[in-house]
Amino acid sequence: MIDPAIDWRTRVITVLGGGGFIGRYVCEQLFKTGVRLRVAQRHPRRAFFLQPLAAVGQLDLVAVDMNKPDSLERAVAGSWGVINLVGAFTGNLTQVHADSAGKAAELASAAGAESFVHVSAINADPESPSYYGSSKGQGEQAVRAAFANATIMRPSLVFGPEDQLTNRFASLSRLPFLPVLAARRRFQPVYVRDLAQAIADAAQDPEEFGGETFEIGGPQVMTMHELNAAIARAAGQSPEIIDLPDFVSAAMSRLGFLPGAPLTRDQWLMLAQDNVVHEGAAGLAAFGIEPTPLASVAPEWLGRFEDGGRFQRSQRRNSQPSAG
Repeated sequence: MIDPAIDWRTRVITVLGGGGFIGRYVCEQLFKTGVRLRVAQRHPRRAFFLQPLAAVGQLDLVAVDMNKPDSLERAVAGSWGVINLVGAFTGNLTQVHADSAGKAAELASAAGAESFVHVSAINADPESPSYYGSSKGQGEQAVRAAFANATIMRPSLVFGPEDQLTNRFASLSRLPFLPVLAARRRFQPVYVRDLAQAIADAAQDPEEFGGETFEIGGPQVMTMHELNAAIARAAGQSPEIIDLPDFVSAAMSRLGFLPGAPLTRDQWLMLAQDNVVHEGAAGLAAFGIEPTPLASVAPEWLGRFEDGGRFQRSQRRNSQPSAG
């Protein structure tokens, strides 16, 4: 539990990549506690939208190049805690997920930081056949070696209003036919606000959560077919869902294309495993967080994909006869 007697206004937490999809919600949670935030990323202007969420003097935006130790050192200097949210799906993933993450943890330790939270991914493993999975696993090793008391968060698929998951699938669901690859692969999608709350709690309570690894999933395990169907329903669409055979999807991955989106060979290799919380792994329950079902929140932002958009949905809801 976070000690309510602590005056968080005297403490600085640096959020590396705080202007991204997950970062905006982590920052929102931290602002509520009064902590001072230093949001560090390559293009600070892209995090300007955070300013209205902060009190005067609560937010500092700084530029950082994760590949340059001097830049990282300036970003974490004087920090009570550091959160690393930086990630990528293309480019030099070893540099991004392993080398830079390890260096950030090393510099945070040298600066005397009390907490370090590193966001990784379920199935992160240095021996993974996927470049993404192996680089994430190497990153965990590097962080642990540099900051033994670091907290590692491993989320499954993350959904929320600005995601590239539900919005892309909802857009495709407008088609009469919706092809789905890896249809039987299982996922445990987690709501971004739930993940953000766990990250914020871990960053502020290293005595409770430091040195631990948490696998963060939502309340439902869903196949890719079920996930696409649920997103389509939330978007008010009902396409015919066609499960693509794995050999077809594998061939598409070699061509680098899936209808409506790019598909790299490495992304296909990532889909070789289920992406769910492993049995016995600590998750949201450790933070006292009740996971949010996809169906309870997704219609809020996916209604725009329905014929007539949110206005049509609102009209229908208001026209329903009242009980009594």
